[in-house]
Amino acid sequence: MKYITGALLLIFLAGCSTKMTPLKTYTLQTPEVKTIYKKSYQNKTIKVMQPLSLKEKMSDKMYFSYSPMQQGAYLNSKWSNNLGKLVQGTLMYTLQSSGMFKGVVSYDSTAQADYRLESTVFDFSHHVRGDASDAVVSLQFNLVSTHTGKLIKSKRFSYREVTKTTDAEGYVQASNRAVERLSKDLLLWLQSL
Repeated sequence: MKYITGALLLIFLAGCSTKMTPLKTYTLQTPEVKTIYKKSYQNKTIKVMQPLSLKEKMSDKMYFSYSPMQQGAYLNSKWSNNLGKLVQGTLMYTLQSSGMFKGVVSYDSTAQADYRLESTVFDFSHHVRGDASDAVVSLQFNLVSTHTGKLIKSKRFSYREVTKTTDAEGYVQASNRAVERLSKDLLLWLQSL
């Protein structure tokens, strides 16, 4: 009787383990930007630093919150890479596509650069408040001269995009719209030097 009960228990547990929801992986889309010619940058290079976060450790987790005091992570959805690396890659693509600088390099490159673009993530999450559902993207940028170490300028950009659905897919679609707006505004901000 013990063997039959043990065998039935093993069969039951094996059946339960195959019913897990598959994990969905999402990424940030690279926005389309127009070519910009800025004489003061044409022969300059810029190093794009990986963003820092003030709230939580940057990872591939996708965060949501139902109030300012509560936060959770989606269990069956994640980013395709560390969020800091995704944001850095998007910024590098945006700057390279714009043609504003002679060269755009990653923070871990040994190449010398004229400028350094630092960023801090204040919020990159899905906010659900009652019937309202928004993707919130808030980053601060610092443009630093690598020759003098002086801060040239600093600005915080914040966006709130309504999600079409309250799940991870709706959040990612709205986040991509916010990142597209951020990319365009970042280029306009850099132009005004």
